[in-house]
Amino acid sequence: MAKTIMIVDDSATLRQVVSIALRNAGYDVIEGCDGKDALAKLTGQKVHLVISDVNMPNMDGITFVTQLKKLPAYKFTPVIMLTTEAGEDKKASGQAAGAKAWVVKPFKPEQMLNAVSKLILP
Repeated sequence: MAKTIMIVDDSATLRQVVSIALRNAGYDVIEGCDGKDALAKLTGQKVHLVISDVNMPNMDGITFVTQLKKLPAYKFTPVIMLTTEAGEDKKASGQAAGAKAWVVKPFKPEQMLNAVSKLILP
């Protein structure tokens, strides 16, 4: 059975690029256009990994990860932040919220898939 990855980004183009790379690698994908939308789509189903942007409308990525980690079903779900933000302070707040990795845009799909394969839940 394929593993499920959630992508959270306000850019439809970026979600599409990431989604295609993940589907081609054999993963199932759920998409959210911001933190609020993503939380609404998490209905207790198994999600093996979350990839989230940092800067989004309605609910940013750091807030989203903080909220995600409060949900018992997703407390241990690994999160990769995929963002244009490279600042150490942003990275620190991402890690404090529970993010396991930080991939800076623009990225190569192989680079992201490599991070995914290292962190995804069994």
